[in-house]
Amino acid sequence: MTREASPVGEDANTDTTPESDADAPARTIIGFLRSIGIVVREGDVSDDAFLPGLRIETGELVVDLAKLRWPGDLLHEAGHVAVTPANERARLTDDVDGQVAAAHAGEVEATAWAYAATVALGLSPSVLFHAGGYRGKSQALILTYSMGVYPGAHGLAQAGMTRVGEAARQEGVEPYPHMIKWLRGD
Repeated sequence: MTREASPVGEDANTDTTPESDADAPARTIIGFLRSIGIVVREGDVSDDAFLPGLRIETGELVVDLAKLRWPGDLLHEAGHVAVTPANERARLTDDVDGQVAAAHAGEVEATAWAYAATVALGLSPSVLFHAGGYRGKSQALILTYSMGVYPGAHGLAQAGMTRVGEAARQEGVEPYPHMIKWLRGD
């Protein structure tokens, strides 16, 4: 099933658990991810997980809000799930590097997807590109994306998830970071 891209609606967060102010960005992101069809389960995540408080298990995100250090990590890991062809998603577990052989399903596309989600949610790019991630390149990525240079957007376009440049104009759709669909098909 293909889900069309849409802004986050009022009912995007179906979780009724009371939230603290510290959990608010994570809950906003979780609501968005669930609204587009990415499964997010709350559960215990071991201290030795690839990312604090977060892991991918058979193509689903498992989050431990008490241990989650950076809410933007939810977006990046969801990006890996979203850009993976639907028929391969269930194979994704933990550190996904090298688990998917499909074209346009790599780190750069996951990052571009996560940035598009950040824009759609109206979040600051610093939520995604936080100081603890991206191998010390967070500030450079914020600058790059803010200047309209979008690494990975072409791959998302090749996967049919967005359009860039002249292709967007010809099709009469908004260009990246607008997404045509949030989840890749087969």
